Amino acid sequence: MSFTDKPRQRLTILGATGSIGTSTLDVVARHPERFEVIALTAHARVHELAELCRRHHPRYAVLANAASSTDAARNLQTLTRLLREAKLTTEVLAGPEALEKVASFDEVDTVMAAIVGAAGLSPTLAAVRAGKKVLLANKEALVMAGALFMAEVRRIGAALLPVDSEHNAIFQSLPADYAGSLEDKGVRRILLTASGGPFRTKPLAELASITPEQACAHPNWVMGRKISVDSATMMNKGLEVIEAHWLFNAPAERIEVVIHPQSVIHSMVEYADGSVLAQLGNPDMRTPITHALAYPERIDAGVSALDLFAIGQLSFERPDEQRFPCLPLAYKALRAAGSAPVLLNAANEVAVAAFLGGRLPFLRIADTIAAVLDSIAIVPIPDIATIIAIDAQARTAAESAVARFAR
Repeated sequence: MSFTDKPRQRLTILGATGSIGTSTLDVVARHPERFEVIALTAHARVHELAELCRRHHPRYAVLANAASSTDAARNLQTLTRLLREAKLTTEVLAGPEALEKVASFDEVDTVMAAIVGAAGLSPTLAAVRAGKKVLLANKEALVMAGALFMAEVRRIGAALLPVDSEHNAIFQSLPADYAGSLEDKGVRRILLTASGGPFRTKPLAELASITPEQACAHPNWVMGRKISVDSATMMNKGLEVIEAHWLFNAPAERIEVVIHPQSVIHSMVEYADGSVLAQLGNPDMRTPITHALAYPERIDAGVSALDLFAIGQLSFERPDEQRFPCLPLAYKALRAAGSAPVLLNAANEVAVAAFLGGRLPFLRIADTIAAVLDSIAIVPIPDIATIIAIDAQARTAAESAVARFAR
């Protein structure tokens, strides 16, 4: 049977206006015979969401923060008006419950989980429980609820494909029949590559005066502001270490971070016989997105061919923990287990928001996270309700720390 005989994949894109969402829609637009957009969601970027609806004609558009506040109600009215003016039949939905609804619709086959932060946990879990093919770009689902999340994946038998460039590279470098045992497949280590961000070589004395604009100017990748700051602190890599632990059933001591400034090797897997398999490509998120969308097939992503002659050389460095203190904090949380990763993630989100809002110096991001990890007892995580409660507790503690460390 040729591909043209197959039904199109029907997609919900959670976080459609972010960088992953727009890159996904770019790939979808290149292959209209393969993909159909059912639902698009956004937090509050009304005009961007309306424009995406004009281009892709989804059946549903969701504003996640459309609660009872005046601004949220205004956003909902504006989106409804814009879609009506465009003569679209797209149905507008609102609120967190609507996110879960469009993630689990019967008519949806595949869910791109690209909502940044803790807000992405519930709809991503809803997609898993509905048995969807889940393309995971939301780190927090595994960072906050890794044991519960992966238990649901196994219970339901849901297809889970990593979209982060690093985890997608690991997925491609592991044996096709990998089932969660490093030893059974002769895997010695997972090597997560990191660019080192914009401050890899900046004198340490200058980091105290870093601005949000500087932190968001990533040398290789185009990303949202929050994840750009995470890359600058290397917390992004710390969260990826925790994510890799759950995705590939790998203990902390078998996951090593390697700084690779060119961002050409996206990650590697080292085997017991000394072989190291790597996935290479230009730093363009459309490559892992397309791999996950089409898996196990390979289709055009719109990404230019990798020119090794133009690159010239590939270099590698060990992370400097003095320069990147967030990375050891993430390893500490992973080893502590239980609620520690929830505390880590919540404190980081609060600290990064405070930095972007001009309330917290760059170097105090790590101090805020450390203060939260040290001030709240680590407890087991039996259910999602516990995660939500601990997340709220950590955010309160992080706000108190921000107030102490403020400029």
